[in-house]
Amino acid sequence: MRARLTRNEEGAVAVEAALLLPILCLIVFGMIDFSLALRDYNMVVDANRIGARIAATGAGAGPGTCDNSGPTPPPCTPASAPALAQAAADAIQSGMVDIDGSRVERLLVYKANSAGYPGSEGSTSMPSSCSGVANCVMFTWRSSSSKFRYNGGSWDSKGINGCINEQDTLGVYLQVKHTMATGFFIDSLTLSDRAVMRFEPLSADSCKPGTVAAHP
Repeated sequence: MRARLTRNEEGAVAVEAALLLPILCLIVFGMIDFSLALRDYNMVVDANRIGARIAATGAGAGPGTCDNSGPTPPPCTPASAPALAQAAADAIQSGMVDIDGSRVERLLVYKANSAGYPGSEGSTSMPSSCSGVANCVMFTWRSSSSKFRYNGGSWDSKGINGCINEQDTLGVYLQVKHTMATGFFIDSLTLSDRAVMRFEPLSADSCKPGTVAAHP
């Protein structure tokens, strides 16, 4: 009788283990996937905020310069984008230590409206690009130089208002594709962050639109 009870108990344990093991695997895989996704999300947020802070100091930095290297140079001119935008993109690249730039789907630097979005007042959505959007420039990853480079849009640096209590507001939007480590639940997630800040004020003799970009 005792041997029969022992066998029954062993059989019950085996059945319980067979039932619980898939659940435990789900929990473990979920913890791995979403902890890595959370790590990448925090990195996206931190890098984007750093980029916005760098850009906020550059109201008087003037126009950007065009990188003509590589087989297909971007369609830009020095006056098509403010230097602060490239500075933000470079800072974001430095902040994304474990995220390859090729995973970035959108990087926009723009003059923000009162709601913190690109475009005219009343716009409350993030465009897929800066095409047709005033005071907005987009960057994409350039594998040939391993850097973010201007891709489209325009924002005349001479139009930036950097006067104290009147400063324009800028926005930086970063969108990154995160591929799940196990793919047990879903294959990928879209991680994004939008940082909005006012420009740091400039001196009175160079803060008004038309004079902001006077210095090299």
